[in-house]
Amino acid sequence: MNQDPYETPGNRAGDSASTDRLTLAHVVPFAVFMGFLILLQVVGSMIGWDHPDAPWWRRDPAHWIYPLQCAGVLVLLVRYWKSYTFDWSLKWSAVAVVFGAVGIGFWLLPTALYDHWGMEGKTTGLLDWLGVDARRDGFDPGIFENPAARWTTIVLRVFRAAVIVALVEEIFWRGFLMRFVLDWEGDYWKQPFGKPSLLSFAIVTGAFVVAHAPVDYAGAFIYGTLTYLLCIWSRNLGACVIMHATANLLMCLYILQTGKFGLW
Repeated sequence: MNQDPYETPGNRAGDSASTDRLTLAHVVPFAVFMGFLILLQVVGSMIGWDHPDAPWWRRDPAHWIYPLQCAGVLVLLVRYWKSYTFDWSLKWSAVAVVFGAVGIGFWLLPTALYDHWGMEGKTTGLLDWLGVDARRDGFDPGIFENPAARWTTIVLRVFRAAVIVALVEEIFWRGFLMRFVLDWEGDYWKQPFGKPSLLSFAIVTGAFVVAHAPVDYAGAFIYGTLTYLLCIWSRNLGACVIMHATANLLMCLYILQTGKFGLW
């Protein structure tokens, strides 16, 4: 039986300090994560220089901002770790791996079809809306000529996607926001994890979609829907994290194999 995080040791019902800590633990890491993305946009507009002669830290500031982002968020996750209830389960982890593979398969399908159909240039209309695009311009480790630097940035990028993003997003989207929308005027931590609700599906999945680039909207909607189904079926936050980690790891492997750096 899943344990309600509201009743974890040190977080007893009725203790306002404990409920505040639960909220901070689920929201602050995500807020900091998003803050670094805003910082990347600001820094990129100020010092970014997409030119072969530019130093790496100006050619793509993401190569040094992302590691800082991971370090800052990791500190927060460790600090708040006891506030999370993952209920790791071999059964649900296995199911989550399947869901993650299926979900990322739908996410990658549009760009795979772009190649399969032998398309060139920018798509328009429905194809553009569905994300049928080459997806080759993005975070490219190839800006480093030194193999050690190149592999270091690859490892850090995969760690960010498969560990940091998986934890931060599922802790926020499923661990916090799904509860919050059910009772934002009351004690939302008393809402059981994974409680089915059309309202929570619409708001959480919709927010998850718009948090991504428009080219990923279709894939994000399908993926977000599958994650919601896994959440209400398993009632297990750990399963949602495993699904996200599996999906992002497979995406990273696909990117490294195909050079579609625009996917991450």
